[in-house]
Amino acid sequence: MNYKEVLENAKSRIGSKCRVCRECNGIACRGELPGMGGKGTGSSFIRNVEKLNEIKLNMDTIYEFKDVDTSIELFGKQFSFPVFAAPIGGLNLHYGDFYNDEEYTRAIVQGCRKAGTAGFTGDDIKDEKYEMQLKSVSEAGGWGIPTIKPWEKEEVKARIKKAEAAGAFAVAMDIDAAGLTTLALLGKPVSPKSVRELREIVASTDLPFVIKGIMTVKGALKAIEAGAYGIVVSNHGGRVQDHIPATIEVLPEISKAVGGKIKIFIDGGIRTGTDVLKMLALGADAVLIGRPYAVAAYGGGEEGVELYTRKIGSELVESMIMTGCSQLSDINADVIYK
Repeated sequence: MNYKEVLENAKSRIGSKCRVCRECNGIACRGELPGMGGKGTGSSFIRNVEKLNEIKLNMDTIYEFKDVDTSIELFGKQFSFPVFAAPIGGLNLHYGDFYNDEEYTRAIVQGCRKAGTAGFTGDDIKDEKYEMQLKSVSEAGGWGIPTIKPWEKEEVKARIKKAEAAGAFAVAMDIDAAGLTTLALLGKPVSPKSVRELREIVASTDLPFVIKGIMTVKGALKAIEAGAYGIVVSNHGGRVQDHIPATIEVLPEISKAVGGKIKIFIDGGIRTGTDVLKMLALGADAVLIGRPYAVAAYGGGEEGVELYTRKIGSELVESMIMTGCSQLSDINADVIYK
Protein backbone atom coordinates (compact mmCIF):
# COMPACT_ATOMS: atom_id res chain seq x y z
CA MET A 1 0.00 0.00 0.00
CA ASN A 2 1.18 3.55 -0.74
CA TYR A 3 -0.14 6.89 0.48
CA LYS A 4 -2.04 7.58 -2.74
CA GLU A 5 -3.96 4.33 -2.24
CA VAL A 6 -4.69 5.32 1.35
CA LEU A 7 -6.27 8.57 0.15
CA GLU A 8 -8.34 6.80 -2.51
CA ASN A 9 -9.65 4.29 0.03
CA ALA A 10 -10.51 7.07 2.47
CA LYS A 11 -12.65 8.86 -0.11
CA SER A 12 -15.00 5.90 -0.36
CA ARG A 13 -14.93 4.90 3.31
CA ILE A 14 -15.60 8.34 4.80
CA GLY A 15 -17.95 9.28 1.97
CA SER A 16 -19.68 12.66 2.09
CA LYS A 17 -18.22 13.39 5.53
CA CYS A 18 -14.88 14.34 3.96
CA ARG A 19 -13.78 15.20 0.43
CA VAL A 20 -10.17 14.13 1.15
CA CYS A 21 -8.96 17.36 -0.44
CA ARG A 22 -5.51 17.68 -1.99
CA GLU A 23 -4.75 20.08 0.87
CA CYS A 24 -6.75 19.66 4.06
CA ASN A 25 -7.30 23.38 4.68
CA GLY A 26 -10.91 23.76 5.81
CA ILE A 27 -12.13 25.69 2.78
CA ALA A 28 -14.32 23.10 1.06
CA CYS A 29 -15.86 21.95 4.35
CA ARG A 30 -16.17 25.31 6.11
CA GLY A 31 -18.96 25.32 8.65
CA GLU A 32 -19.80 21.65 8.11
CA LEU A 33 -20.54 20.30 11.57
CA PRO A 34 -21.28 17.42 11.93
CA GLY A 35 -18.43 16.66 9.58
CA MET A 36 -14.80 17.66 9.20
CA GLY A 37 -15.16 21.44 8.97
CA GLY A 38 -14.52 24.34 11.29
CA LYS A 39 -17.27 26.08 13.24
CA GLY A 40 -19.25 28.94 11.76
CA THR A 41 -17.35 30.59 8.93
CA GLY A 42 -14.61 28.00 9.32
CA SER A 43 -12.07 30.80 9.71
CA SER A 44 -10.28 29.30 12.71
CA PHE A 45 -9.56 26.02 10.89
CA ILE A 46 -8.61 27.84 7.68
CA ARG A 47 -6.37 30.31 9.54
CA ASN A 48 -4.44 27.45 11.20
CA VAL A 49 -3.36 26.23 7.76
CA GLU A 50 -2.86 29.61 6.12
CA LYS A 51 -0.68 31.10 8.86
CA LEU A 52 1.50 28.01 9.01
CA ASN A 53 1.92 28.13 5.22
CA GLU A 54 3.03 31.77 5.44
CA ILE A 55 6.09 30.86 7.50
CA LYS A 56 9.21 30.33 5.39
CA LEU A 57 12.51 28.64 6.22
CA ASN A 58 16.18 29.57 5.89
CA MET A 59 18.17 26.98 3.94
CA ASP A 60 21.68 26.14 5.14
CA THR A 61 23.58 23.22 3.64
CA ILE A 62 27.14 24.29 4.51
CA TYR A 63 27.89 22.45 7.73
CA GLU A 64 29.51 19.29 9.04
CA PHE A 65 26.91 16.68 8.23
CA LYS A 66 25.86 14.01 10.74
CA ASP A 67 23.12 11.41 10.59
CA VAL A 68 19.83 13.10 11.40
CA ASP A 69 18.26 12.09 14.71
CA THR A 70 14.54 12.86 15.10
CA SER A 71 14.08 10.94 18.36
CA ILE A 72 12.66 12.52 21.49
CA GLU A 73 12.00 11.49 25.09
CA LEU A 74 8.63 12.39 26.57
CA PHE A 75 6.53 10.81 29.35
CA GLY A 76 9.64 8.79 30.25
CA LYS A 77 9.39 7.04 26.85
CA GLN A 78 11.48 7.25 23.70
CA PHE A 79 9.77 8.16 20.43
CA SER A 80 11.11 8.08 16.87
CA PHE A 81 9.54 11.42 15.92
CA PRO A 82 8.05 14.39 17.82
CA VAL A 83 4.71 13.58 16.18
CA PHE A 84 1.54 12.22 17.84
CA ALA A 85 -1.96 11.49 16.57
CA ALA A 86 -4.47 13.93 18.05
CA PRO A 87 -7.54 12.64 19.91
CA ILE A 88 -10.69 12.28 17.82
CA GLY A 89 -14.12 11.33 19.12
CA GLY A 90 -17.65 11.25 17.75
CA LEU A 91 -16.50 8.99 14.93
CA ASN A 92 -19.88 7.89 13.58
CA LEU A 93 -21.29 11.41 13.77
CA HIS A 94 -18.40 13.11 12.01
CA TYR A 95 -16.65 10.41 9.98
CA GLY A 96 -19.28 7.84 9.04
CA ASP A 97 -19.93 4.23 10.01
CA PHE A 98 -16.96 2.39 8.49
CA TYR A 99 -15.28 2.10 11.91
CA ASN A 100 -16.53 1.87 15.47
CA ASP A 101 -14.52 3.55 18.23
CA GLU A 102 -12.57 0.43 19.14
CA GLU A 103 -11.55 -0.34 15.54
CA TYR A 104 -10.50 3.24 14.83
CA THR A 105 -8.53 3.54 18.05
CA ARG A 106 -6.80 0.23 17.38
CA ALA A 107 -5.69 1.51 13.96
CA ILE A 108 -4.35 4.74 15.47
CA VAL A 109 -2.65 3.21 18.50
CA GLN A 110 -1.08 0.23 16.73
CA GLY A 111 -0.12 2.16 13.60
CA CYS A 112 1.59 4.90 15.59
CA ARG A 113 3.33 2.36 17.78
CA LYS A 114 4.74 0.51 14.77
CA ALA A 115 6.13 3.83 13.49
CA GLY A 116 7.68 4.63 16.86
CA THR A 117 5.22 7.30 18.01
CA ALA A 118 1.92 7.25 19.91
CA GLY A 119 -1.69 8.30 19.62
CA PHE A 120 -3.86 10.40 21.89
CA THR A 121 -7.25 8.67 22.02
CA GLY A 122 -10.68 10.28 22.25
CA ASP A 123 -13.64 10.31 24.61
CA ASP A 124 -17.39 9.93 24.27
CA ILE A 125 -20.52 10.72 26.20
CA LYS A 126 -21.23 6.97 26.41
CA ASP A 127 -19.09 5.09 28.91
CA GLU A 128 -18.95 2.01 26.71
CA LYS A 129 -17.40 3.94 23.82
CA TYR A 130 -14.71 5.41 26.06
CA GLU A 131 -14.04 1.90 27.38
CA MET A 132 -13.85 0.51 23.83
CA GLN A 133 -11.04 2.94 23.13
CA LEU A 134 -9.29 2.02 26.37
CA LYS A 135 -9.46 -1.62 25.31
CA SER A 136 -7.35 -0.79 22.26
CA VAL A 137 -4.85 1.06 24.45
CA SER A 138 -4.67 -1.91 26.81
CA GLU A 139 -4.13 -4.35 23.95
CA ALA A 140 -1.18 -2.21 22.84
CA GLY A 141 0.44 -2.54 26.26
CA GLY A 142 -0.80 0.86 27.39
CA TRP A 143 0.77 2.58 24.39
CA GLY A 144 -1.63 5.51 24.12
CA ILE A 145 -2.78 8.68 25.84
CA PRO A 146 -6.50 8.69 26.69
CA THR A 147 -7.97 12.18 26.44
CA ILE A 148 -10.93 12.99 28.65
CA LYS A 149 -13.46 15.77 28.14
CA PRO A 150 -14.03 18.33 30.92
CA TRP A 151 -16.93 16.45 32.48
CA GLU A 152 -17.87 16.99 36.11
CA LYS A 153 -14.82 16.53 38.32
CA GLU A 154 -15.70 13.14 39.80
CA GLU A 155 -16.48 11.75 36.34
CA VAL A 156 -13.07 12.90 35.09
CA LYS A 157 -11.33 11.22 38.01
CA ALA A 158 -13.28 8.01 37.44
CA ARG A 159 -12.22 7.94 33.80
CA ILE A 160 -8.61 8.56 34.76
CA LYS A 161 -8.75 5.47 36.98
CA LYS A 162 -10.00 3.46 34.01
CA ALA A 163 -7.09 4.79 31.93
CA GLU A 164 -4.68 3.73 34.68
CA ALA A 165 -6.22 0.26 34.69
CA ALA A 166 -5.67 0.06 30.93
CA GLY A 167 -1.97 0.73 31.51
CA ALA A 168 -1.85 4.11 29.75
CA PHE A 169 1.46 5.95 30.23
CA ALA A 170 -0.24 9.39 30.39
CA VAL A 171 -3.66 11.03 30.31
CA ALA A 172 -4.97 14.29 28.92
CA MET A 173 -7.98 16.59 29.05
CA ASP A 174 -9.21 18.52 26.02
CA ILE A 175 -10.44 21.41 28.10
CA ASP A 176 -11.20 23.31 24.89
CA ALA A 177 -14.27 21.06 24.56
CA ALA A 178 -15.86 23.03 27.42
CA GLY A 179 -18.10 24.92 25.00
CA LEU A 180 -19.75 21.85 23.48
CA THR A 181 -23.23 22.66 24.74
CA THR A 182 -24.74 19.79 22.75
CA LEU A 183 -23.30 17.42 25.34
CA ALA A 184 -25.41 19.06 28.04
CA LEU A 185 -28.50 18.51 25.90
CA LEU A 186 -27.58 14.83 25.83
CA GLY A 187 -27.49 14.76 29.63
CA LYS A 188 -23.76 14.95 30.25
CA PRO A 189 -22.52 18.54 30.50
CA VAL A 190 -18.96 19.74 30.10
CA SER A 191 -17.68 23.00 31.53
CA PRO A 192 -14.56 25.11 32.11
CA LYS A 193 -12.41 24.07 35.05
CA SER A 194 -10.78 26.26 37.70
CA VAL A 195 -7.12 25.91 38.64
CA ARG A 196 -8.28 24.44 41.94
CA GLU A 197 -10.35 21.76 40.21
CA LEU A 198 -7.56 20.95 37.78
CA ARG A 199 -5.02 20.71 40.60
CA GLU A 200 -7.28 18.19 42.36
CA ILE A 201 -7.69 16.18 39.14
CA VAL A 202 -3.94 16.19 38.42
CA ALA A 203 -3.22 15.15 42.01
CA SER A 204 -5.59 12.18 41.68
CA THR A 205 -3.14 10.30 39.44
CA ASP A 206 0.56 9.57 39.19
CA LEU A 207 0.33 9.64 35.39
CA PRO A 208 1.67 12.68 33.50
CA PHE A 209 -1.33 14.93 32.81
CA VAL A 210 -1.63 17.04 29.65
CA ILE A 211 -4.08 19.92 29.24
CA LYS A 212 -5.16 20.45 25.63
CA GLY A 213 -6.72 23.70 24.46
CA ILE A 214 -4.30 26.40 25.65
CA MET A 215 -4.23 29.55 23.48
CA THR A 216 -2.79 32.23 25.79
CA VAL A 217 0.15 32.81 28.11
CA LYS A 218 -2.35 33.21 30.94
CA GLY A 219 -3.79 29.77 30.21
CA ALA A 220 -0.33 28.19 30.07
CA LEU A 221 0.61 29.69 33.43
CA LYS A 222 -2.61 28.34 34.93
CA ALA A 223 -1.76 24.87 33.62
CA ILE A 224 1.63 25.08 35.34
CA GLU A 225 -0.08 26.20 38.55
CA ALA A 226 -2.37 23.17 38.29
CA GLY A 227 0.63 20.84 38.09
CA ALA A 228 0.23 19.66 34.49
CA TYR A 229 3.05 17.78 32.76
CA GLY A 230 2.32 19.46 29.46
CA ILE A 231 -0.03 21.61 27.43
CA VAL A 232 -1.32 21.38 23.90
CA VAL A 233 -1.54 24.76 22.19
CA SER A 234 -4.80 24.10 20.36
CA ASN A 235 -7.99 25.74 19.17
CA HIS A 236 -9.65 22.31 18.75
CA GLY A 237 -9.08 22.41 15.02
CA GLY A 238 -11.33 25.47 14.78
CA ARG A 239 -14.31 23.33 15.78
CA VAL A 240 -15.39 25.00 19.03
CA GLN A 241 -15.02 28.76 18.40
CA ASP A 242 -15.04 30.91 15.28
CA HIS A 243 -12.72 33.89 14.71
CA ILE A 244 -9.77 32.99 16.91
CA PRO A 245 -6.02 33.08 16.11
CA ALA A 246 -4.10 30.26 14.53
CA THR A 247 -2.11 28.16 16.97
CA ILE A 248 1.16 29.10 15.26
CA GLU A 249 0.40 32.77 15.94
CA VAL A 250 0.24 32.32 19.72
CA LEU A 251 2.95 29.67 20.07
CA PRO A 252 6.02 31.96 20.23
CA GLU A 253 4.70 34.06 23.12
CA ILE A 254 3.56 30.99 25.04
CA SER A 255 6.93 29.31 24.51
CA LYS A 256 8.78 32.45 25.60
CA ALA A 257 6.75 32.57 28.81
CA VAL A 258 6.72 28.89 29.82
CA GLY A 259 9.22 27.01 27.65
CA GLY A 260 11.30 24.68 29.79
CA LYS A 261 8.80 24.84 32.66
CA ILE A 262 6.25 22.55 31.01
CA LYS A 263 6.17 20.41 27.87
CA ILE A 264 4.62 22.24 24.93
CA PHE A 265 2.68 20.29 22.32
CA ILE A 266 0.78 21.98 19.50
CA ASP A 267 -1.76 21.08 16.83
CA GLY A 268 -3.54 23.05 14.13
CA GLY A 269 -2.99 22.83 10.39
CA ILE A 270 0.11 20.59 10.48
CA ARG A 271 0.20 18.70 7.20
CA THR A 272 3.88 17.95 6.44
CA GLY A 273 7.19 17.26 8.12
CA THR A 274 8.18 20.80 7.16
CA ASP A 275 5.24 22.06 9.21
CA VAL A 276 6.53 20.01 12.15
CA LEU A 277 9.93 21.69 11.86
CA LYS A 278 8.27 25.13 11.81
CA MET A 279 6.36 24.37 15.01
CA LEU A 280 9.50 23.11 16.77
CA ALA A 281 11.48 26.14 15.59
CA LEU A 282 8.92 28.46 17.18
CA GLY A 283 8.92 26.74 20.55
CA ALA A 284 7.00 23.45 20.56
CA ASP A 285 8.49 20.25 21.93
CA ALA A 286 6.24 18.05 19.78
CA VAL A 287 3.12 18.20 17.62
CA LEU A 288 -0.29 16.56 17.36
CA ILE A 289 -1.99 15.97 14.00
CA GLY A 290 -5.72 15.34 13.73
CA ARG A 291 -7.70 15.14 10.49
CA PRO A 292 -4.90 13.63 8.32
CA TYR A 293 -4.53 10.81 10.84
CA ALA A 294 -8.26 10.13 10.57
CA VAL A 295 -7.92 9.97 6.78
CA ALA A 296 -4.92 7.63 7.12
CA ALA A 297 -6.82 5.34 9.50
CA TYR A 298 -9.95 5.20 7.35
CA GLY A 299 -7.89 4.72 4.20
CA GLY A 300 -5.53 2.04 5.42
CA GLY A 301 -6.13 0.99 9.02
CA GLU A 302 -3.03 0.61 11.13
CA GLU A 303 -0.91 0.17 8.00
CA GLY A 304 -2.15 3.53 6.71
CA VAL A 305 -1.42 5.18 10.05
CA GLU A 306 2.09 3.74 10.13
CA LEU A 307 2.70 4.79 6.53
CA TYR A 308 1.48 8.34 7.18
CA THR A 309 3.59 8.68 10.33
CA ARG A 310 6.74 7.54 8.51
CA LYS A 311 5.90 9.92 5.64
CA ILE A 312 5.79 12.86 8.06
CA GLY A 313 8.99 11.66 9.75
CA SER A 314 10.80 11.38 6.41
CA GLU A 315 9.72 14.90 5.45
CA LEU A 316 10.98 16.18 8.80
CA VAL A 317 14.38 14.56 8.16
CA GLU A 318 14.57 16.20 4.72
CA SER A 319 13.73 19.64 6.12
CA MET A 320 16.26 19.25 8.93
CA ILE A 321 18.98 18.42 6.41
CA MET A 322 18.10 21.48 4.32
CA THR A 323 18.13 23.83 7.34
CA GLY A 324 21.36 22.61 8.94
CA CYS A 325 19.81 20.61 11.79
CA SER A 326 21.17 17.21 12.80
CA GLN A 327 19.02 16.70 15.89
CA LEU A 328 15.86 18.22 17.32
CA SER A 329 17.79 20.44 19.73
CA ASP A 330 19.36 22.17 16.69
CA ILE A 331 15.96 23.42 15.55
CA ASN A 332 15.36 26.98 16.73
CA ALA A 333 14.11 30.35 15.51
CA ASP A 334 17.24 30.79 13.36
CA VAL A 335 15.73 28.45 10.76
CA ILE A 336 12.74 30.78 10.32
CA TYR A 337 12.97 33.42 7.59
CA LYS A 338 12.09 36.83 8.99
